[in-house]
Amino acid sequence: MNVLGKNIRLTSYGESHGEVVGAVLDGFPAGYELNKKFIQLQLNRRKPGQSSITTPRKEADEVIIDSGVFKGKTTGAPIHFQLKNNNAKPKDYAHLKEVYRPSHADYTYDARYGEGNRDYRGGGRSSARITAGWVAAGALVQDFLATQEGIKVSAYVKQLGDICLEAEAQYYSQEEVDASIVRCPNPMIATKMIAAIERAHKDKDSLGAIIECVIRGVPAGLGNPVFDKINATLGHAMLSINAVKGFELGGGFEMSSKRGSEVNDAFEIVDGIPITKTNNSGGIQGGITNGMDIVFRVAFKPTATIGILQHTITTEGQEVELEATGRHDPCVVPRAVPIVETLAALVVGDYIF
Repeated sequence: MNVLGKNIRLTSYGESHGEVVGAVLDGFPAGYELNKKFIQLQLNRRKPGQSSITTPRKEADEVIIDSGVFKGKTTGAPIHFQLKNNNAKPKDYAHLKEVYRPSHADYTYDARYGEGNRDYRGGGRSSARITAGWVAAGALVQDFLATQEGIKVSAYVKQLGDICLEAEAQYYSQEEVDASIVRCPNPMIATKMIAAIERAHKDKDSLGAIIECVIRGVPAGLGNPVFDKINATLGHAMLSINAVKGFELGGGFEMSSKRGSEVNDAFEIVDGIPITKTNNSGGIQGGITNGMDIVFRVAFKPTATIGILQHTITTEGQEVELEATGRHDPCVVPRAVPIVETLAALVVGDYIF
């Protein structure tokens, strides 16, 4: 339940306001020169307190890699990534010990593990804080895929609220994506998105959004029938991210309202290689890659913690009103971009290794 992958395995650990969070990556090949600079860059893109539209929690998120590496290169042994929680404030959450916050995992964790066993400090294990370990381990795989296999992963904010980047999916450089704090590569659309987040924050409310991801350079033939389709494992990974409520590949849900003649991807030969004239399949057919860009989108719900008065119940069943306090993102998606990228790299890497 805390492990992702078969050939390379990510094991996640830690809680939001515990001493540390992190991950162990097992199965990664030996002899690869570890690019700690890139790993730290991805962590910096995910960390809190990075801009005016994110949570004010301040964490350096400087990764400690203390096993599986010798003289700067991987050894083939498990690699341990650890990040310390330096700005944890567990006392800020004492008032939530016996309250079920709307749309959080408080009640369901009690139902699963028994009342009194849940770490209520900032959501504990259910907090997006634990994704820091995923990003650290996934960034290593992402760097390997880019340098050794020519496979590059690019994610960006496609839609925020009702503001949408009306353009076909394409690969954007990290510089293009990070040119805006909201991580939308279109400057005009990004400005509108930032303004929408600021309005929601002023109203003590939150917004949902969609991240689009493009994986370029994937060879044909990755994936396995029937229950190990690469799109199924991508969906599994993406739906494991906190606040994700939807996953779609290629043409996605819009294809359900069209005819086959409108969405079928016709083949042709270019430079001796079969390609498709369109990419409504999102680079995957029959659960196996066809050599085109893998294109998918991930839908995030609005942040559940808001400052507006809400009706809820206590662990004893008493009806109460709750006005949430503490530190949270009015929209989680700008910080989720590197999470989507690194998890996508972990999934693709699992089929490559």
